[in-house]
Amino acid sequence: DSFALKVIQNSKEVLSLLQEKNPAFKPVLAVIQAGEDNLMQEINQKLAEEAGLNITHICLPADSSEDEVTIATRLTPVLRSSFDLIEPLASLSCGLVTDVNLGKLVRGDAHDCFVSPVARAVIELLEKSGVNLDGKKILVIGAHGSLEATLQCLFQRKGSMTMSSQWKAPQLQSKLHEADVVIFGSPKPEEVPLSWIQQGTAVLNCSHDFLSGKLGCGSPGIHGHSLIAEDVSLLAAALRIQNMVGSGRRWLREQQYRRWKLHCLKLQPLSPVPSDIEISRAQTPKAVDVLAKEIGLLEDEIEIYGRSKAKVRLSLLERLKDQADGKYVLVAGITPTPLGEGKSTVTIGLVQAMTAHLNVNSFACLRQPSQGPTFGVKGGAAGGGYAQVIPMEEFNLHLTGDIHAITAANNLLAAAIDTRILHENTQTDKALYNRLVPSVNGIREFSKIQLARLKKLGINKTDPSALTEDEMRKFARLDIDPATITWQRVLDTNDRFLRKITAQFDIAVASEIMAVLALTDSLKDMKERLGRMVVASDKNGQPVTADDLGVTGALTVLMKDAIKPNLMQTLEGTPVFVHAGPFANIAHGNSSVLADKIALKLVGEEGFVVTEAGFGADIGMEKFFNIKCRASGLVPNVVVLVATVRALKMHGGGPSVTAGVPLKKEYTEENLQLVADGCCNLKKQIQIAQLFGVPVVVALNVFKTDTRAEIDLVCELAKQAGAFDAVPCYHWSVGGKGSVDLAWAVSEAAHKGSRFQFLYDVQLPIVEKIRTIAQAVYGARDIELSSEAQSKIDRYTEQGFGNLPICMAKTHLSLSHQPDKKGVPKDFILPITDVRASIGAGFIYPLVGTMSTMPGLPTRPCFYDIDLDTETEQVQGLF
Repeated sequence: DSFALKVIQNSKEVLSLLQEKNPAFKPVLAVIQAGEDNLMQEINQKLAEEAGLNITHICLPADSSEDEVTIATRLTPVLRSSFDLIEPLASLSCGLVTDVNLGKLVRGDAHDCFVSPVARAVIELLEKSGVNLDGKKILVIGAHGSLEATLQCLFQRKGSMTMSSQWKAPQLQSKLHEADVVIFGSPKPEEVPLSWIQQGTAVLNCSHDFLSGKLGCGSPGIHGHSLIAEDVSLLAAALRIQNMVGSGRRWLREQQYRRWKLHCLKLQPLSPVPSDIEISRAQTPKAVDVLAKEIGLLEDEIEIYGRSKAKVRLSLLERLKDQADGKYVLVAGITPTPLGEGKSTVTIGLVQAMTAHLNVNSFACLRQPSQGPTFGVKGGAAGGGYAQVIPMEEFNLHLTGDIHAITAANNLLAAAIDTRILHENTQTDKALYNRLVPSVNGIREFSKIQLARLKKLGINKTDPSALTEDEMRKFARLDIDPATITWQRVLDTNDRFLRKITAQFDIAVASEIMAVLALTDSLKDMKERLGRMVVASDKNGQPVTADDLGVTGALTVLMKDAIKPNLMQTLEGTPVFVHAGPFANIAHGNSSVLADKIALKLVGEEGFVVTEAGFGADIGMEKFFNIKCRASGLVPNVVVLVATVRALKMHGGGPSVTAGVPLKKEYTEENLQLVADGCCNLKKQIQIAQLFGVPVVVALNVFKTDTRAEIDLVCELAKQAGAFDAVPCYHWSVGGKGSVDLAWAVSEAAHKGSRFQFLYDVQLPIVEKIRTIAQAVYGARDIELSSEAQSKIDRYTEQGFGNLPICMAKTHLSLSHQPDKKGVPKDFILPITDVRASIGAGFIYPLVGTMSTMPGLPTRPCFYDIDLDTETEQVQGLF
């Protein structure tokens, strides 16, 4: 049929143009067929190939239910089409009329919907045959569901009057006599004679049996002449292909940058501001699948946890790989008080302002909070006031179990170390080898990871029985030196007594596996990083890795879901990724690279991704630049530096600030001198950011006790110190509209351009890299290495790990190693007491002074106030 071939040729040309601009675009036509129908299958196969489409054919039993067909369509992970036979049964994307498509068609939005290819073919063939449809009476017999509704709609648009009937209707004969055009929507029963149809009536049979060549009663025609069956089937199949290509074009268009049509949630701020948990509970979050759709995620790219959380699959990165990234903003802070200065709150307030009030795509990327501070002193980390992630209980407690996965993986590796030492100490070489490579059902073979170990040892054999005694010994014995074991068990609780037991514990978020999660960029990369983790040295001084222990695959299995970022939302319904949670004082202190990369694609070129680095800029920001940006390859556009009048007064010589103890009057009454003196710390942190060539916007997180004079003084001194701008922020009390000025300032700074650079060359010796950070960032005169630290540095350098970046484990309460030294300490020597290596994560981390990697609980922990209402199942006491 020439018309069908023209449709196919046009589809081929359009597809070719689409693929020329998008080489990776390879749409697949999935045909889901109920019952066997070789003719239809051949037609679709031939036309799809002619148009350049790949095709897959799924056959279901003829008596398949609607649910079975629907399930089959949802399990087909491609751009989908369908036979018209199952149009009424399933909601598919392009070959049929779904309820949504039909609604658009009826409403007049034909340009925005897919029209049934059979219905279109009927219209085209009638008009091609010279039938003028205007004013004609059309009788549609035996059609059902969407085909019947579509035919009626299309005929009405042509000016026809449409009637419908079933074959057994008592008035069928009289209707047939009246009709100018008759459409058979299903096979004609033998008891209905063709003589009922008046001579000259146009008759078209689009029933499935007729299209398949199975109609036994002969094929009626137009004006008494037979209409070739293949005309309908070919044209319908061609139009199906056209729909498919149109669907692909629409899908590609939707992948381009667009402003989200986000339904933002309204706030009704109260004064005085209620508790964080009361505010969180007063707002009803959107269903997370609704949020996901609003920001451009596909249905099969999310895994929903409950109503308000979802994991996002990494396949999204492949789909959006050609999408330009948005602007990248880091929120850091001045040296904080023990109470924290609100970096998370500023981060949330900023994205609420951008998206809910300025209609700019923006995404917040936050760390998952540890159970340690949640039940300790600091409380949760969901933000605060009217700038929060909700629901805050779910954010702060368990979330989707990522930290539990890290704990399980970490402790499995610790157990593997201990058990290997035990078995090597109690077995002969032969017995050990036979147990490591057992015969199972008479077959003896190496596992995949054991083959990798053989390759590492230079043993090019795959038959376990072919190894010599010396090779068996080398393979079976790791010869771990117990004195060199650096891998420790972890628990996500502040428990100081675990510091004292023989098997030492760290807090879970200090585990190297947490750092690996935060720095990896793919499942493959994570597996490789996990395998590279060094847990000890052997008795010859060579590193022993997770790969050597054979546990890498098991660790990856435990972490396979944890690698997917968690999607939540702010109080105003804007999107947030919560993923990874390393501390900034004893780890690198930033959320995951993957969350940032996915968010940068989703916001599009004109959007913003705002992420937060832990503690002061000297710690979290320095590690963000020197470690995270090296790993990700991403370049930041702006640093937002958070300050508070309270913290500046402390740095200006104010009395000590202690969690749980009321603030002294110096902090609640105006004191311009303390503020001015304390701005030395703000100036130093601005200078640290400028070392990296990134413009700085200071965000003054305003408290209700701050005076206008104090606020103006801080902003003026910040700009004098080199900040691009300094803006007071009121998001805590009023939500996003209280940070609109900050949003404008960040946008302007981002368009100024960044001259980003790293602080040091990783090829420098480890000692020199440590010295560079100590002097340029902290302001130290020099460093002092303990003998143990020097010994470790020598060992790591000899093992080939000297070219890794540095992750300093240092107190967050001072620029120096002494927490009580506020402001900008000078002329101090920074003591390096120990040095550890996180080879899988990709950094060396020196311990400064007396840093503990297992925090303790205070005299009165937060858990005194945390409870569960057993009637409502609501959590109480979180903040």
